[in-house]
Amino acid sequence: MTLYRTIYASRPFGFDSAMLGGILVGARRNNQRDGLTGALICRADLYLQLLEGPEPAVEAAFARIERDDRHVDVERLVAGTIPARLFPAWDMLDDPARSWLWSADEVANGALAAASPAALTHVFERLAAEQKAPRVNANGLFGGPACPVDGNA
Repeated sequence: MTLYRTIYASRPFGFDSAMLGGILVGARRNNQRDGLTGALICRADLYLQLLEGPEPAVEAAFARIERDDRHVDVERLVAGTIPARLFPAWDMLDDPARSWLWSADEVANGALAAASPAALTHVFERLAAEQKAPRVNANGLFGGPACPVDGNA
């Protein structure tokens, strides 16, 4: 099976913990069903997500995201075949945007659009390297630390 990856960015609409929780529960359920893995980096001004798996399933998930009114200004940044998954054990890792990620001002001024595919992929490679094994959160779901809802990452 050929593996495929896409990385996209969007702005959250109505960002709060309930909305984020709904996105993560749905993503994990759908991704497990469809054989997808990935990671969502999030904060009040940004979703940056990597999806990986069979191309038809990645494309179907991306199409759902584009139609989802919880996402504004969805922009695909990277797409193509890959030799291996970065997040093979994660239906959907959620992670707060780190201090080493672009600032809100940099994102607003086009940093993601200006970033190379290699630079965008490196963000997720760095995140993947930090992960040792899936963790179970208080709700019994696999995932990383909850994304911050107050915009403080």
